[in-house]
Amino acid sequence: MGRGKIEIKRIENLTNRQVTYSKRKNGIIKKARELTVLCDAKVNLIIFSSSGKMSEYHSPSITMTEILDMYHKYSGQRLWDAKHEEKNLEEENKHLSYMLHHQEMAMSGNTRAMENEYHQKERDYHSQMPFNFRVQPIQPNLQVTK
Repeated sequence: MGRGKIEIKRIENLTNRQVTYSKRKNGIIKKARELTVLCDAKVNLIIFSSSGKMSEYHSPSITMTEILDMYHKYSGQRLWDAKHEEKNLEEENKHLSYMLHHQEMAMSGNTRAMENEYHQKERDYHSQMPFNFRVQPIQPNLQVTK
C-alpha cells in the first residue's frame, strides 16, 4: 500500500500544522545530511518557522561564511557589502568599549562615586519623610476627656 497524495495548501489546524512542520523540517535536514555524506556535497540549510525560530544545518567540512562566499562567487550576487560588515564591527566595538569602561570603574574601587550615590539616596529619602506625626487613639477610653 502506498501513501495517498495530499493537496498542498496551508494547514488550518494549528496543532496539525506544527506537527507537520516539525516532521518535514526533520526530514529535509535528514536529506541534507544524506546528500553531504553520500555525494560529498557542501550543503547549507536555514529554516525559519512561522514563530521566527531558526533551524539550520551545514556540512561539517565547510562554514557558513565559506558557503556564502561561494554563493557570491558563482551567482554574482552580494548578500552584504564590506561597508555593512565594517559598520557592524564599529557598533560592536563601541558597545564593548562601553562595557569595558563600566567594568573598569567597578573594579577600580571607585568608592567616592559609590559614597556620593549612597548619600544622594539618603538625602532623597529624608526629603520624603513627613515633618511630624500625630498619634490617633483607636480605643475610646484612651481619649482625654474635658
